[in-house]
Amino acid sequence: MTDEEYVYLQEQIRKLTGIDLTDYKTDQMRRRLDGFLSRIPGSGVAPYCQMLARDPEALRRLKDFLTINVSEFFRDTDQFNALRTQILPELLKKGTPLNIWSAGCSMGAEPYSVAITLNELDPKAQFRILGTDLDQTILAKARAGGPYLEGDIKNVNKHLRQKYFTTCEEGYRVLDSVKARIQFRQQNLLKDTFAKGFDLIICRNVVIYFSDDAKRTLNRGFYKSLNENGVFFIGGTESLLDAQALGFTRISSSFYRKVAVQDQDDKIRAEPSPTNRPAVAPRVRAV
Repeated sequence: MTDEEYVYLQEQIRKLTGIDLTDYKTDQMRRRLDGFLSRIPGSGVAPYCQMLARDPEALRRLKDFLTINVSEFFRDTDQFNALRTQILPELLKKGTPLNIWSAGCSMGAEPYSVAITLNELDPKAQFRILGTDLDQTILAKARAGGPYLEGDIKNVNKHLRQKYFTTCEEGYRVLDSVKARIQFRQQNLLKDTFAKGFDLIICRNVVIYFSDDAKRTLNRGFYKSLNENGVFFIGGTESLLDAQALGFTRISSSFYRKVAVQDQDDKIRAEPSPTNRPAVAPRVRAV
């Protein structure tokens, strides 16, 4: 793919999907798209773009490829164990309804996993979970509560399967009582305004191909959307750029807390500045 072809492909993808590839790491995305197109027989960039304009299924496959619609219930069990044993119990101590956002929720496995976890911790727990994603097709599956395949629920034990899922011809669906706890909405993280007032924001394995500038912009937005002492939950292979500068403090692997304003002020006062550093007596050179 030449430079001109990549620029043309970028523009067509933006027009057809709303995804702006300038926010992604150029070299990585270009390699990924080269590999993707190489698996489509006879598809140069121009013919492929023409096909996208007239073939909804081809466009859907491209969007799935770009948005990495890969998910499963209780994905990364170590992280979910930390969420269950440490993070959520601490948040529940607030005594007020929890407000949770699963950003880039794909087919809904992540927000449903959180809802199940909260119900197991406290059947009377009050909470609201918002799941957002760019892809309307995958959101339709999330809203319907499935169907999910065996591989999607491989981390769900027998007890939880019997309690929160029903079997169907295509596989499994979550119960209506679980679906009722979650609101799903389309959102472009790089363009749309973020809601505020969340106690927990989860954004895992969504921004791995984003540029550093795009990640910083998103992380600043997530910070502003969290309540004081709210928790930001990222992927196990990800790192939070400039966490301290943003106002986050690391709790443990993948979990960061938004530092309260007073805590930040105290920290700033505790750090010596050029104007308030303690005076140091000048050294006298022996003669």
